[in-house]
Amino acid sequence: MTAYYLHIIRNLVTAIVVTLFFSCTNDFNEVQKVGVLQNKPISEAVNIDLKYTEIADDTVRVLANLISPNMLDYSNRNFPFSEFPSGIELRTYDEDYNKTTITADYAIVYNDTDIIDLQGNVKIATQQKDTLFTDQLYYNQKLEWLFTNEKWLFKRAIGPLYGIGFDADKNFKNFQMLEMGGEFELDN
Repeated sequence: MTAYYLHIIRNLVTAIVVTLFFSCTNDFNEVQKVGVLQNKPISEAVNIDLKYTEIADDTVRVLANLISPNMLDYSNRNFPFSEFPSGIELRTYDEDYNKTTITADYAIVYNDTDIIDLQGNVKIATQQKDTLFTDQLYYNQKLEWLFTNEKWLFKRAIGPLYGIGFDADKNFKNFQMLEMGGEFELDN
């Protein structure tokens, strides 16, 4: 009698396994689509005009204004980031409402490291008419620190300064050049 039940259980398990085996198909095109979806942004924003503000003593003060034609949000990745493929314009304001304008043809913000990578015709123009030009610039938001290994030109009232690579705080008070001078051409 035990052999009879064992035989029924074996046949039942075999039938289930065979059914599962033949019901599973791997369509390579469907598998490829899954990979494509994982590489797509989780969201997209167009015509961004975002204002960062603070409230102090019952007054609202604008700290920064981010303008961009579009933003792609890749926060669904293991290393999340936001991409601005059509460039950005960022206006920042200090305590005295002095404006600094930062523009770039392309930008990417890495969420986990708070690093902003600005690329292509990067320009920082201050209220005092000082202007920095370079092809790529990184900004560490936590440390409020700028750095690049690219050629740069810093136009200022007392004369231009140029070189290759630098590290600086956001106010350019602590500024270290990697290499001064050099021959290069900027489109700006």
